Amino acid sequence: MEEKNELDLDKIKRQFLEEFRSGKPTFGKDGALGPLLKHFLEAALDAEMDLHLSQEQRQQGNRRNGKVSKQVRTSDSTIEVASSRDRSASFEPQIIKKRETVLAENLEPRILSMYGLGMSLRDISAHLKDMYDMDISHDTLAALTEKIVPQVKEWQARPLDRLYCIVWLDAMHYKVRQEGRTVSKAVYNILGIDRHGHKELLGVYVSESEGATFWLSVLTDLQQRGVADMLIACIDNLKGFAEAISSVFPQAEVQSCIVHQIRNSIKYVGSKDQKEFMRDLKPVYRAESKELAELRLLELEEKWGRKYPKVLESWQRNWDKLSTYFKYTEPIRKLIYTTNTIEGFHRQVRKVTKTKGGFPSDMALLKLIYLSHQNISKKWVMPLANWSQTAQQLSIWFGDRMQLDLK
Repeated sequence: MEEKNELDLDKIKRQFLEEFRSGKPTFGKDGALGPLLKHFLEAALDAEMDLHLSQEQRQQGNRRNGKVSKQVRTSDSTIEVASSRDRSASFEPQIIKKRETVLAENLEPRILSMYGLGMSLRDISAHLKDMYDMDISHDTLAALTEKIVPQVKEWQARPLDRLYCIVWLDAMHYKVRQEGRTVSKAVYNILGIDRHGHKELLGVYVSESEGATFWLSVLTDLQQRGVADMLIACIDNLKGFAEAISSVFPQAEVQSCIVHQIRNSIKYVGSKDQKEFMRDLKPVYRAESKELAELRLLELEEKWGRKYPKVLESWQRNWDKLSTYFKYTEPIRKLIYTTNTIEGFHRQVRKVTKTKGGFPSDMALLKLIYLSHQNISKKWVMPLANWSQTAQQLSIWFGDRMQLDLK
């Protein structure tokens, strides 16, 4: 006699072909594969219970204790699945976990990924409604994103490598609500290249405003997390920044961003002179050597020094930090003469955060930057182009500080 729960595979096959040809859903309560899915899930749950009820569990008096049914939503419809219970209530099924009502693989990571791509909680809720006909409240989604707070804190405190060859340090600025008012906050980001040529975001920090004093605390934190040396630090022209780096990493060479210096200079040059001034300035920072660059800088001062003395004074005053890159070969020069590398990362983050007018807290801001970084860093799997050649050059320049993995 045929058992009630035995599957009619021929019938399932015929129904599946009809539904497949017509484009109808094949899973769910009324779909051809619904009974098959139900059968598979219940069999898997039974197998999990068998594994759970080991000899030790049975000796402790634990036994099966009937079954409980629950509705589980698939991408097409809803099916009812019966799951076994045990007397001690210690059974934790894995294929459909307790309180799980949606059969969507990695739904929680998907929600976090959507949030990390800049989707609002309202948009995520609407998407889940379309995909799974599932209503998830704004509060529920907000609570879900809060679950990553320990993960963010752990990431912020994680140990770092002893050496980073090139490190870019720069800040972004956001509006954050604080004590009933909206204030501007600086987000300090540190992007490094390890000795194998891989990018790594070393840290993200939030402060009231950008300043050398806070950068000093950031650098100290990097040191406490294991960074003993950085070969070249690339920064903007913030006053006191280079000194802060030297106080924590005295051997690090500091390169101030040429592009920042140019932008700051051109702001103080009259609009009618800007084109000509830039034409005369270009031979300075594009010179083949530091000696040639200094000659071109003197020529620039002779021509424009009287008209724009503060601009030329700024170049002379910052020249040691601006000219560091001249000692290196062209591939290294391209990496360090500007902070474009970290600014590129900032542009990608801003694509995610641009829809947010302001953040309710520092942690809300950190969560979104962390999640967007998780998506961005998926592409950081390969070392920088021609890194083996660059690494050899750095090892020549820095000796024992940059050791190669030669067998």
